[in-house]
Amino acid sequence: MNIIIPMAGLGKRMRPHTLTTPKPLTPIAGKPMVQRIVEDIISGANEAVTEIVFIINPAFGKEVERLLLQVAASLGSKGKIAYQEQPLGTAHAILAAGDSLQGPVFVAFADTLFKAHFKIDPAKDAIIWTQKVEDPSAFGVVKLRADESIEAFVEKPAQFVSDLAIIGMYYFKDGLRLRREMQRLIDEDIRDKGEYQLTDAMDHMLRDGVKFYTDQVEEWLDCGNFSATVYTTGRIMAIKQAAGENMHSASAILEDSVIIPPCFIGEHVRVRHSVIGPNVALEAGCQVENARVSDSIIGENTVIKNTVLSASLLGKHVSYSEAPRVLSLGDFSSQS
Repeated sequence: MNIIIPMAGLGKRMRPHTLTTPKPLTPIAGKPMVQRIVEDIISGANEAVTEIVFIINPAFGKEVERLLLQVAASLGSKGKIAYQEQPLGTAHAILAAGDSLQGPVFVAFADTLFKAHFKIDPAKDAIIWTQKVEDPSAFGVVKLRADESIEAFVEKPAQFVSDLAIIGMYYFKDGLRLRREMQRLIDEDIRDKGEYQLTDAMDHMLRDGVKFYTDQVEEWLDCGNFSATVYTTGRIMAIKQAAGENMHSASAILEDSVIIPPCFIGEHVRVRHSVIGPNVALEAGCQVENARVSDSIIGENTVIKNTVLSASLLGKHVSYSEAPRVLSLGDFSSQS
């Protein structure tokens, strides 16, 4: 099986962080977001993963490409880099994978983190992962037949059709068939709002007899903006810690400090006279002193002193502190 990861978006809602680091490489408790996604897909595969294709913007640069190939190698697969130079839709992006679209393929967009205990059934023509949502009108949804196969794809239904929202993860038994369907969109210039959409290719496959099924994830975790990413990091730490993943590096030094789980404490982190957590990720090389940090992501080699932080995202090599204050407040005073 090949895994296709479209990730060419510039992540504008995550700026200024994505000016230097593409969003899929944002660290989520010690690992790039895209690595977390691929690891979870591989854990649900019933067959070996031959290739992992990362579809990127050429502007990301060679260092990003090197890191992505390193991710694939660490998971025992061959990594490939493909380019989407113009943002012309989901089908256009996936089609950039070219010859890797053959045999079984798994497509996952790079900001789709999830909690699931799924297994890919290789006998099925296609599987689309979904999540129940309270307001289906904001999502693309699937309408099911009595046998649990998919009858139709409906985009942002004005009236209730289904509460199963499509979350951006797909399995296709015949990748070459998918490739031909997406190429047909390009050749016949079939667009939706100016873009070539995967849903249009799937809809044609459905009407042509391909049997689509759905599987549900337990939790769908968004990384669309910085506050969502901070929340998702907290959930991932809780989920992975419960599953036995070590969240505290042995090289970290904690002095006179309290750690409130879930937290990730990276390599060579040093914490002094501080309270950390819950839901805090301290990436490698961080130094925290005389601080209270909760619900936050702190990037590599960042130094924090004499402060209180909550619901925050600090990048790499940041230095942040608040000047010590000497106060004299009288009775019944209020200071904030």
